[in-house]
Amino acid sequence: MDEAKKQAIAQMFITALPHAVALGIGLDDIGPGEAVMSMPWREDLVGDPETGVIHGGAVYALIDTCSGAAVMSHPEAGRTATIDLRIEYMRPATPGQAITARATCHHVTRTVAFVQAVATDGDDDRPVARASGAFTVERG
Repeated sequence: MDEAKKQAIAQMFITALPHAVALGIGLDDIGPGEAVMSMPWREDLVGDPETGVIHGGAVYALIDTCSGAAVMSHPEAGRTATIDLRIEYMRPATPGQAITARATCHHVTRTVAFVQAVATDGDDDRPVARASGAFTVERG
């Protein structure tokens, strides 16, 4: 499948997911086995009104969606679903800042793809969260 078609499929994937639309997740970049997505800071996504920090569940959804797109764009994979996603929250996201997730599908077997991802809020040296996961591989 050519690159333009994979990108179109990934964009359709995001817009077809009601949670991604509700969270404002957007596709910033995609390449073979890699995806970059962002989610704006919004008051309705805040988990702690006193601090203004985005809820961890929204960060999880961003990373999960970005990781799925990375699998879908991998030359050896296709449609996918999350099997397991482990997230380590490193620090609270900075209030008022968008969060960007970068995911890489680094290994694909016959039935499983493995992904690593990181979420940042503008300070790439200090991640908000890191993740590793396993996703189904459905070819074709």
